[in-house]
Amino acid sequence: MYKTIVKDVGSEASAFIEESMIILFGDNAPDELSDYCYIIEINSIEGEITETQKVCIDDQTFEITKVGASVQKNLAELGHITLKFDGSTQAEQSGTLYLEKAEIPKIEIGTKLQIV
Repeated sequence: MYKTIVKDVGSEASAFIEESMIILFGDNAPDELSDYCYIIEINSIEGEITETQKVCIDDQTFEITKVGASVQKNLAELGHITLKFDGSTQAEQSGTLYLEKAEIPKIEIGTKLQIV
């Protein structure tokens, strides 16, 4: 339903890992934000992102627990969402895709991200 690849890693992209989150942005990320983001290819989404799906990061799979109201639009148009690995079932941030509580896997240039 959605596939992308990490093209670049900002120098401060790992800064939010302690807060169980990572920030994705397309290669059009503003300069003042790109240091804090994992830069991805902007690709189309086939269908609607829902809590019945999973996020795959390379060979690891994570349950989606909540989809923020802006996730679909932001991911399709900007490649910009936050992945939060805290198991939340309430969307506090509209641009956040909430995933099961888990340790964030290593993400580097070439890492594959999918929603299935």
